[in-house]
Amino acid sequence: MKEIMWLVANSLRSIFLNKRKIFSYVLVPLLGIFIAFMVYGNTGPSYLNAGIVDQDQTTISKNTASFIGSLKNVKTSKLRESEVKNKIASGDLDCAIIIEPGFSQAIMNGEKPEVQVVSIKGAQVTTFITTYLNNYISNLSSLRTAANGDETVFITLYDNYQISGFKVSTHSLKDTSNNNDMTIQTIGFLLMIMLNSAGGLSELILKEKENRTYFRIMSTPIDGKKYVLANVIVNMIIMTIQVVVTMTVMTKVFGISAGVPYWEMIGVMMFFSLVSVGLSLVITAFATNSNSASALQTLIMTPSCLLSGCFWPVEIMPKAAQKIADFLPQRWLLDTIAELQKGHTLSSLALNLATLLAFALVFFMIAIYKFSRNNNVRSFI
Repeated sequence: MKEIMWLVANSLRSIFLNKRKIFSYVLVPLLGIFIAFMVYGNTGPSYLNAGIVDQDQTTISKNTASFIGSLKNVKTSKLRESEVKNKIASGDLDCAIIIEPGFSQAIMNGEKPEVQVVSIKGAQVTTFITTYLNNYISNLSSLRTAANGDETVFITLYDNYQISGFKVSTHSLKDTSNNNDMTIQTIGFLLMIMLNSAGGLSELILKEKENRTYFRIMSTPIDGKKYVLANVIVNMIIMTIQVVVTMTVMTKVFGISAGVPYWEMIGVMMFFSLVSVGLSLVITAFATNSNSASALQTLIMTPSCLLSGCFWPVEIMPKAAQKIADFLPQRWLLDTIAELQKGHTLSSLALNLATLLAFALVFFMIAIYKFSRNNNVRSFI
């Protein structure tokens, strides 16, 4: 144990005596906060521009589209499904509501009708629309229940519902969706930094083999297992510092509420720290030298962060890409944070946390197996 602590202290000393390393390991993650401010800091336009694609073309679907258009601060326009992606990507529309074929029939059958809300602006747009839309559909479902499946009675009730007047009083509530989106954006950037930091620290094993430092260390009472364990501990310490500093600056300095208790967020991030260390050791185990390790990091870490939704909502990606994201640890962590922001407890998200631990365990097992079979050091001589 004394040898391991010596290795850890020596590695930390070399890191914190190097200003460049302090900047890359501690200060660079804070850039995610500024990026989040640039993307979500603007409160947006006073009106929400929504496009409606009515594929059902029935009286009920048309009235539903009219209801959306009657909402305060919402401007609607009709469009074709082929125009949705271009209109949203260009910024002409904040969101698009697609009423699927069979919308009216689903209501008559007592089923939940299919409605898609597409947006690249996240929950601040989709939640507003879907809340009102779900309430409206719920009212229609109640009419169907009251009609007991009789279409004639339903139409009568529906016509009366359409012409009835309601007195509504409104109260302003604080919108927290922007803070939640900024948190997800910041954490997404932090995940990429954590992966690269873990990769860089584990890559030191290869660099020390190349410059013969590793073999001088092995001539002491320190063996390979202790050396790798010390590297893991250093990785975990650095990533803990990254998480704590980023969360502290985000909540205390910038005043961004994460929507999740401070220590709970840090605890969840520690699960991903294990995944980062495990993946970095796998790359180190399979790389023949430090250059190939850097290439593997770029090949694996950057695309996986892009696909898992670290930089934009995963919902805007094609269905095939979304399915790939389900197999990435970053996706599971971001989903866990998003669910915690909705009010779920950690105990209800045990599957997500167990999945992250499973990723870490698999990575560590692969690394251990590869390290145990890779005894060839001729490439470093």
